[in-house]
Amino acid sequence: MPVEIGTSLSLDDVDAVATRAASVVMAASARRAVAAARAQVDRLVAEGRAVYAITTGVGQLASVSISPADAARLQLNIVRSHAAGVGPVLAQDVVRAMMLLRAHALALGHSGVRQEVIDLLVACLNRGIHPVVPEQGSVGASGDLAPLAHLALAVIGEGEVVVGGERQPAGPALERAGLRPLHLVAKEGVALVNGTQLMTAYGALASTRARRLCITADVAGAMSLEALRGRSAAFDPRLHRARPHPGQQASAANIRRMIAGSALVDSDPTRVQDAYSLRCMPQVHGATRDAAGYAARVVEVEINAATDNPLLFPEEDLVLSGGNFHGQPVALALDFLAAALAGLGTMTERRIERLVNPALSGLPAFLSPHGGLHSGLMLAQYTAAALASENKILAHPASADSIPTSANQEDHVSMGAVAARKAAQIVAHVEQILGIELLCAAQALEFRGSATMGRGTAAAYAAVREGVPPLDDDRVLAPDLEAAAALVRSGAIVRAVEQAVGPLV
Repeated sequence: MPVEIGTSLSLDDVDAVATRAASVVMAASARRAVAAARAQVDRLVAEGRAVYAITTGVGQLASVSISPADAARLQLNIVRSHAAGVGPVLAQDVVRAMMLLRAHALALGHSGVRQEVIDLLVACLNRGIHPVVPEQGSVGASGDLAPLAHLALAVIGEGEVVVGGERQPAGPALERAGLRPLHLVAKEGVALVNGTQLMTAYGALASTRARRLCITADVAGAMSLEALRGRSAAFDPRLHRARPHPGQQASAANIRRMIAGSALVDSDPTRVQDAYSLRCMPQVHGATRDAAGYAARVVEVEINAATDNPLLFPEEDLVLSGGNFHGQPVALALDFLAAALAGLGTMTERRIERLVNPALSGLPAFLSPHGGLHSGLMLAQYTAAALASENKILAHPASADSIPTSANQEDHVSMGAVAARKAAQIVAHVEQILGIELLCAAQALEFRGSATMGRGTAAAYAAVREGVPPLDDDRVLAPDLEAAAALVRSGAIVRAVEQAVGPLV
């Protein structure tokens, strides 16, 4: 089904457009709201009223009056001058999410653009024309100015786009698609560049992946629990009712369902209790789950918000200049998400260490049948350790910093774009760390006997083995690690378990 803009978007809608190329349409009610706001802008220009960014300059130059004759030129200059991004270009899914969210924000009817602006953004999305947007340059205060300006360049026929994997000039690419570049008029340049859509695009995609990671961590942890012959008492529902954090209870319930019927859990009569990385999975996984839920709620509010400046309220003939573009809510939420996921990755790495360390597992060293001549999965733990350690650096909160811009007019900034990029990087790292745990747990279960597993963990083991065969003699590990990470990213592991035991929570 097409995703409709101008009413309300969900995180799943953003994911559908960004990663699965779902088509986009605009609600009829939104078209009426857009037309009313545009008529208000036209009146303001005709009357010569002093309104920020419509008949004045922007930022520190807000005191400079702009004549009606120069209104269009101002908007073009804003786009060109603000396209000051640097660094690697954004991935296609992030660009698609940005385009969707910017079009949706404009369609809410508070920005004062013409319908043609939104229609062209939607047409580019639906035809796979993606602006080239450098990832660095936003301080997340007057929104994500530089990245959004690069996006706006494409719709005025300047800058570059990617079509079918090929980077090319925007103007000819639009022409070949039968589309005409925009000639901006009053308010449209500032409306295109002023908003939180870079950080929110990253945040929406990271939140969706984080939700899947929390469930995958339960799956991988349950496999490790079996491989290490852990105890089930730590997952007893009575224990978790005594400390009823929602995420903790959900994680414990998932693990109980997956290990049900296992002959490996509780099979060591000498074991009184397990190490924290096994025993405290519900508490740690659950806390991450609750943090991810908070971040998702903040991001879902933001993706449905009007975040440029000024905002128009045609029904009251009112223009309000304020600070909805400030990224602090998103920056704080994504810093929280980053720290929570970093902790999840750290605990996962500790379970990997327990699996490969013979002193802790009672299994062959590094899970090789031929230790000594063969190194087995020794270096898989090194890679997990490297990623977990890097995450600790990336988890430093970007929102704790601020640096003034625009001649100190913008004297507090959120650094939300940096928070968003770091959170997305940690998500990718934790996906790989969890893939390594799945790989190591499956290899450990080769020695324990996979026939004695629980229903859910047996399904997870089978899914791992569909992508990665058991390790006998040493081989290049990099392809195995990538295949395992792909199982996590795609959700294939979770789907396999849910087919066996029903939906996980």
